[in-house]
Amino acid sequence: MTQVDQSLDRERLLDGVLDEHGRSWLADAVRRVREREEAVLELFPVAARACGRAPVPGMPGVTADLLVRERLLAALPGRGAALGDLLWRIYRYGDASERIAVLTALGRLDADGALGEHGLQIVRDAIRTNDTRLIEAAVGPYGARHLPDGEYRQAVLKCVFVGVPLSAVAGLKRRADRELARMLADYAHERTVAGRDVPADVWPLIRRHPDVTEGRRLPEGQV
Repeated sequence: MTQVDQSLDRERLLDGVLDEHGRSWLADAVRRVREREEAVLELFPVAARACGRAPVPGMPGVTADLLVRERLLAALPGRGAALGDLLWRIYRYGDASERIAVLTALGRLDADGALGEHGLQIVRDAIRTNDTRLIEAAVGPYGARHLPDGEYRQAVLKCVFVGVPLSAVAGLKRRADRELARMLADYAHERTVAGRDVPADVWPLIRRHPDVTEGRRLPEGQV
């Protein structure tokens, strides 16, 4: 499914969840954002109250307010650094739900290159937190596309440390390299020596580069 198809599917699901008041509020809010992008600063925080937090069928963990906020961001006319600066202001002053909405929208906003690397400040801030919800949102398609190699590897390690499943990390098939395998092997060695369990999802990445396990104490049968 392409990015455009995914966006259309999310919008159809959202329309099915909102009541008449919610749909009317959203249509007016989108119009206001297109006419004056700074209006998003006023509208973003009240989206949940205006449209509710009903769960979206077929999308576990996704609620109406998340998709409403994504649609508001998609209506922003800015590009490049100007868009990145506005997104940072929305993210910086938002609560956790608002920050997650910004993070999950980054990939869509960059679908045609409109954002470029100007959203990385947001991704980096989220990865520095210990909020697993923010970290998981930060390692989505946008982060996988734009994080430099070293930062991408550190983001994967952060996920392992805090318990974010690696299945949530976008781009692993393409970006998991020998250096990441070595770092994960070091982590597994330290856990094993300390008598602690090693998350199961690190082993497939380590096994891609068997040589990184040499000289390390690891559980039998894992390598």
